[in-house]
Amino acid sequence: MAEEDIADPTEQSAWRPLRLLQAAMDDDIARLYTERGIDGLKPSYVMELLRLHARGPMTITELAASVDRTHSALSQKVAAMRKAGLVTTATGDDARSKKVTLTPKAADTVDRLAAEWRATEAALAELEDEIPYALSKVVVDLEKALQRKSFHDRIAEKLAGDDAWT
Repeated sequence: MAEEDIADPTEQSAWRPLRLLQAAMDDDIARLYTERGIDGLKPSYVMELLRLHARGPMTITELAASVDRTHSALSQKVAAMRKAGLVTTATGDDARSKKVTLTPKAADTVDRLAAEWRATEAALAELEDEIPYALSKVVVDLEKALQRKSFHDRIAEKLAGDDAWT
């Protein structure tokens, strides 16, 4: 079989447009940071930085729980934020935990980040008003459908009929 005859299932993706849309929107937010002279900041850091500002220093475990992320994912993000000079870490109450604290650089920007968060939420609400079916409603409806039958079970049913899987 020639290489060009091999089917590439990744050519079809129902979710790719959503991922690309979110990436483009994040790029627009990052451009605002650059225009404002806020260096080393990614839009994906903002929730954690605002949470640390509002609640004070937290362990990685506490911060992960507060933003609904895994400890592993948050640990990686904290390492990146530390490298960007936005947070510091120190040994927590026990030697196994790390306490995360905002740096002065991050503390100096949190008011602007909170303003951007509010403006972003307002812009999203405006966008949702312009379209016939709001994305936030899609998410709620998808969550309800997944309560009826999990994504795992839906995929498993499809795989049961696929000889390549068995």
